Amino acid sequence: MPLAGFAVDGPATSVADVKITSSVVITCIVAASSGLIFGYDIGISGGVTTMVPFLKKFFPSVLKKAADANTSIYCMYDSQVLTAFTSSLYIAGLASSLVAGRLTATFGRRAIMIAGGCTFLVGGAINGGAQNVAMLIIGRILLGLGVGFTNQATPVYLSEVAPPKWRGAFNTGFQFFIGIGVVIANCINYVTAKHSWGWRVSLGLAVVPAALMTTGAFLISDTPSSLVERGKIAEAKRSLTKIRGGDDADVEAELTEIIKSNEIAANQKTSFMTIFKRKYRPHAVMAFMIPFFQQVTGINVIAFYAPVLFQSVGFGNDSAYVASIILGVVNLCSIMVSTGLVDRHGRRFLFISGGILMFFCQVGVASVLGVVAGNSGAKQLPKGDVLAVLLLMCAYAAGFGWSWGPLSWLIPSEIFPMKIRPTGQSISVGVNLGITFIQTQTFLSMLCHFTYGTFLFYAGWILVMTGFIVFFLPETKGIALDSIYQFFNLEQPGSFVYYCYKFIDDFTNQGVDWFWFTLIHTLLYGVTFHNLERGFSQKIKTHLIQLGVFDMLDISNKVRITCREIDSVVDPFARLMRE
Repeated sequence: MPLAGFAVDGPATSVADVKITSSVVITCIVAASSGLIFGYDIGISGGVTTMVPFLKKFFPSVLKKAADANTSIYCMYDSQVLTAFTSSLYIAGLASSLVAGRLTATFGRRAIMIAGGCTFLVGGAINGGAQNVAMLIIGRILLGLGVGFTNQATPVYLSEVAPPKWRGAFNTGFQFFIGIGVVIANCINYVTAKHSWGWRVSLGLAVVPAALMTTGAFLISDTPSSLVERGKIAEAKRSLTKIRGGDDADVEAELTEIIKSNEIAANQKTSFMTIFKRKYRPHAVMAFMIPFFQQVTGINVIAFYAPVLFQSVGFGNDSAYVASIILGVVNLCSIMVSTGLVDRHGRRFLFISGGILMFFCQVGVASVLGVVAGNSGAKQLPKGDVLAVLLLMCAYAAGFGWSWGPLSWLIPSEIFPMKIRPTGQSISVGVNLGITFIQTQTFLSMLCHFTYGTFLFYAGWILVMTGFIVFFLPETKGIALDSIYQFFNLEQPGSFVYYCYKFIDDFTNQGVDWFWFTLIHTLLYGVTFHNLERGFSQKIKTHLIQLGVFDMLDISNKVRITCREIDSVVDPFARLMRE
């Protein structure tokens, strides 16, 4: 079987001949509309933080700093309190995503989508009526809980409902609705920015997409996989029959495959730590790295702070909003390109081509800012250079829109076997929101201190992540959902992807004791490089002697205790990682 350009020996995976029906299209559109609330918040936050009445009421120090003639263009909006307003949503989303995996397994994908929509609706209402910073933060936390729930449940829902042949196209619908939310939010900001009460309207209208997606979620059924997982076989058959074309659809084969996958999962004891066992290690790598890389493209912070960014480099207030709208429309159009190509040319092609374009665009923006504004940022950019920045940012948004945007939601939602799917998606969403929190909290400060080097920082990460895709991501287009796990099988040699993971597997198996020892000893005892000679077990000492560490530190004769109590903690973790 072809895998990333190489052959894999093993059982062939057949793709069920499932047709696209009006029912599955409507169901997926309704489910994907959950992306509206995330997109609306991404678009609305940056615009509101440039509105003078909003800043005057909640963050007057930012206005004073922006008005200072001596302030660098890179530092106009550098405020930790202001970024806390934006980033507080994502730390709450991180917390909710970590529990959402267990909740979706217990109550179903649909129920968690409804819970997320209701929570987001309440948060939007509180923000619209906020009287102080505390109310703003409370509202943002509730918005974050809603985003964490919906971002965990929706991509999995779409992957489980969509026909295998067109799973990529249907799953990109989630990112498409995120893009729609961003564009709508930017348009609303453009209109409301002219009024003293405009920020309340912008924040309060978050209840509209929340109400729409929550109402829609009530009208669709849960996924067949989720229903089978909870023992509701009859309901699962009705759901599958409905989305596959009514009573005439032959769903027995697909239902049997779902039941078989569930029985295999049910016969194996699972916990949150199951995903870290050896056989699922490639899945765990993807669960962490794909969302991490998506965020270090820099796209979300650029989307959050697009009006701030464009004002900083020379756009007027209205022009900055228009530029943000243009950026959002370009991203939206490129997502449609991804929808049309992802199941024809595959995930890898879009990832790699998008990464190359994004890399050169980030280098281009850094070059323009570096040559014209320099490190000081004391000089405003001429109109021609401002236009060049906008064009480069649009090309960058296009590259993201057909690659890391939609595919970062698609890949984690399709690669996990049913046994660890909720856990894997929870980790993926948690990493996504956690890195987003860090990025939003630090971006304006980084722009102030790194100046144009900020964009080179992101360009470097884009280069790394494109290499990661080349070496580690197998092609999964057109493969049945419950068969994709074979492509990450460490026991099935034959492809370059296998050998890449095998290298990591061998390395981690050799160094696992050292890793866990160092981690736990650091947490319990605060070990430093200076006192490494203390607390080594004989097992760890043997590893280090083989690696030459003791010779380097000249401490081979200074080990004073065996640390059996540490061994008792390390060994269970080491055994788990080897299983």
